[in-house]
Amino acid sequence: MEVRIGVKGAPRELTIDSTQTADEIEALIDNALKGGSPTFALTDEKGHRLVVAADKLAYVEIAEAEGRRVGFGTM
Repeated sequence: MEVRIGVKGAPRELTIDSTQTADEIEALIDNALKGGSPTFALTDEKGHRLVVAADKLAYVEIAEAEGRRVGFGTM
């Protein structure tokens, strides 16, 4: 899953390609926002962890990871 996270006060969004499912990611964020945890953590494809403070969360976009396009094509 490709996850884009907007952080309050940060000019750029965070982007991570996670091995977790959309439902797992949504559950982690939902739990953090409801007061269960001050942070939530996502793991990328290489095993790196990204920890975000729940109170700094502006938005989260979860989408299927797109395959990289190669070559020159016409649309």
